[in-house]
Amino acid sequence: MRAIVAALCLLSLSLPALAEEDGGLFMDDAPSFLDEAPPGFLDEAPLDEAPLLPEAVPGVDAEAPSAAPAPAVEAPAEKPLNPAEQRAEQLDILFARLRLSPEAGTAIEQKIWALWSASDSPTAEVLLRQGQRAVNDGAPAEALSILNRLVGAYPEFAEAWNKRATLYFLMKRDDAALEDIARVLDLEPRHFGALAGKGMILERQRKFTEARAAYEEALAINPALEQVKAALKELDRLEQGI
Repeated sequence: MRAIVAALCLLSLSLPALAEEDGGLFMDDAPSFLDEAPPGFLDEAPLDEAPLLPEAVPGVDAEAPSAAPAPAVEAPAEKPLNPAEQRAEQLDILFARLRLSPEAGTAIEQKIWALWSASDSPTAEVLLRQGQRAVNDGAPAEALSILNRLVGAYPEFAEAWNKRATLYFLMKRDDAALEDIARVLDLEPRHFGALAGKGMILERQRKFTEARAAYEEALAINPALEQVKAALKELDRLEQGI
């Protein structure tokens, strides 16, 4: 038995030489736990102190196979975002860019307005365009009829409320406009267009302090609003009585 152990020890000592002759079987510069072995770790043990091989235990099969590993549990697949969630994610990205790059505000604003004007319902989008066209054509009664139908059928569509608020502003129905703006901001607190419109209404009502707060909130969201900056300067002039 000791002769077998000695032979095994000699074989282990000859492995480095075999590695060199084999042309890189073991990488010389590869890190190994042996690099940090304590002194004497690789010294050949005296034959008298060499450990004996374990003897077979009666009734125990030394070649018994180990238990099979448990099957890996796969992570559940992520649920794809629905269109509304995709728009919300894109808006988050665009608003972050708007704060970081206000010089690119015009291009980013256009993308934000496009997302605000989108809906899961093609009918809602058609009604929104029809209402806007009627406003542009100077047909407020027709526009109001369309927008009333729109907000009634799609109350979660923030831009529908914003378009009707704009129409009310043009009709000088300020209180109704402010009510619709409040609905817009409940649905989309970052709607800088609604905030700017709120400031214009409050300024017209000569509520200068509240108007300034609305303008400044709009600018905090979108620093590229040049018209709002001009409105703040005009507000300064009005407050000073110039």
